[in-house]
Amino acid sequence: VFLPFAWQLWLGKGLGRILHVVLYPRRRIAERNLAECFPELTDEERDALRRRHFEAIGASVTEMSMAWFGSKKIIRDLIRVEGGEHLQAALEKGKGIILFSAHFTTFEFFFPVLEELCPTLCAMYRAQRNEMMNVMMTRGRRRAIDKLFQKDSVRDMVRSLAGNSVVWYAADQSYRRKYSALVPFFGVPAMTNTATGRIAKMSKATVLTYFCRRLPDDSGYVLNIGKPLENFPSDDLVEDTARLMKELETYVRQCPEQYCWIHKRFKGRPEPYPDIYQTQKQSD
Repeated sequence: VFLPFAWQLWLGKGLGRILHVVLYPRRRIAERNLAECFPELTDEERDALRRRHFEAIGASVTEMSMAWFGSKKIIRDLIRVEGGEHLQAALEKGKGIILFSAHFTTFEFFFPVLEELCPTLCAMYRAQRNEMMNVMMTRGRRRAIDKLFQKDSVRDMVRSLAGNSVVWYAADQSYRRKYSALVPFFGVPAMTNTATGRIAKMSKATVLTYFCRRLPDDSGYVLNIGKPLENFPSDDLVEDTARLMKELETYVRQCPEQYCWIHKRFKGRPEPYPDIYQTQKQSD
């Protein structure tokens, strides 16, 4: 983190190219996901996208390190905020805000900027299996995040929203527990958490989309906060979730290499939907 940031990104992307070679199982998962979500691309175009994705994964090591240990001023100087007025208007309602976010490779990098926009910033997270990594992650995130609560701690989340907190909530990965449903993601049915609308209805909190990306020429970053969705939440949790997934898809198409494609997004689907990852294993 003491190196010039451009050097850090260069080293990170180099690491990503190495990971593309050595992380064969993850490379194959990304390959299957991209084939499902971008059928309009040629094999060569998807291969190039997958390689750029692994460069983004390598760069995320740099971005995460800066967020956890580096200069907040350097980070803030690199990020342009779009839609900050939507956040401020929602805060004036006093009912709390759910920032519907997603697992982009850059997401850790933006918390020092989001911290400045929020009186109280909270986030839900998944505990890591490696205890040392869990401690590092928790300490690093607490540099910018006021409250952290573990995945599915809905009561803690609702209590925080009642105090007009802003809660970062990434509900975009495969989910097969209560309040899950098959919802289209890039037009492909995927098991998805539908709890965002339910929590919003319960708490009266405002839901805003919150996405972020690195610019193509590495000249900076953009933090984007969307305006409130009309008639959200509705009485249909599945339809609400489909709307959120469509918003996410639209943003992913702006920077597809920076979304997390190494996660098994389409696992756990009921019959007759195939297990695309198992099919891949058998064909190998």
